Amino acid sequence: MPSPTLKPVLQTMSSARVREVIRQCLSEAQSSDFHEAEQKALQTLVSITKVSPLNRNLLALTEGAIPALLTLSKSSSDIIQILSLSILFNLSLNPDLKHSLADIETIHHLNSIIATLNSEESGRVASSLVCSLAMLDKNKAKFGVAGTIQLLVKAIAGPRCPAAHHLLSSLAELVRFHGNCTLAVREGAVQALIQVVESTDGEDLTGTSLLVLALLARFDEGLNALRKTDQIVSKMVDVLKGRCMLSKEGAAEILLLLFEESEGCVRDALRLPDFSTLIADISVRGSARAREKAALLLKKIMDADLDSYVDGNPMFSQW
Repeated sequence: MPSPTLKPVLQTMSSARVREVIRQCLSEAQSSDFHEAEQKALQTLVSITKVSPLNRNLLALTEGAIPALLTLSKSSSDIIQILSLSILFNLSLNPDLKHSLADIETIHHLNSIIATLNSEESGRVASSLVCSLAMLDKNKAKFGVAGTIQLLVKAIAGPRCPAAHHLLSSLAELVRFHGNCTLAVREGAVQALIQVVESTDGEDLTGTSLLVLALLARFDEGLNALRKTDQIVSKMVDVLKGRCMLSKEGAAEILLLLFEESEGCVRDALRLPDFSTLIADISVRGSARAREKAALLLKKIMDADLDSYVDGNPMFSQW
């Protein structure tokens, strides 16, 4: 990365000087016979575009810049590929550049990286770029048509990799579009995400997986798939017993969606001996969002016909 002395120089350069540096760096990155010079030029472009929206626009408007970066991102050198993808990611942070960056060639290239995940860092940056581009609603359908949803689900269902959190975040952004939700459910996303929730690979992955499940459950396809999952209520209650508050929020939201749809799910919950205690504890000691969800769960349960669920057992006499 650029030396500390370079950063203040970049921050004080005029637009004309930035344009000159951009053209010089692009020329060196494409024509240099020396790997070190090529890498240094790309590192400079990463720094130029990291914090300045204006500099991102200046690079994007430079003739041939984006096609050149896309070509460099296909390099056999991991570091050149990572730096090129990092520059494209920086450009995608400008809302007005997201649409033009999400062309079909770029999407297919990102798909190829996700499909192989040969480089851990390339996988992270490519997934982050997908997530950033998908934040523009008009781009979400493009990724669905290009097959990105299926690749993300397959990668998440496979052996755990360092890019797992980034893959999950990309899927979370894409399934906000109904069509992509349908694709994800058909590809087996619910089962894949439940496996992540039940694994011991990290509570941060569990929390993000539950977020995606809750997004899928907003639509009938996702909710029906959740309902058909074996012991789904018990699995969510197990999450409530954990320490991660983000996971508890997600599990509580999913239980609410299940309870709204199915009295059988309410019945299953009430048959679990520690369910009421867990919900009561979260309603007092949880985060603001978790307390809100717990209060709604308590209300849902108290409004239910308890006699038909608990066979006369005074489970809620404490209330």
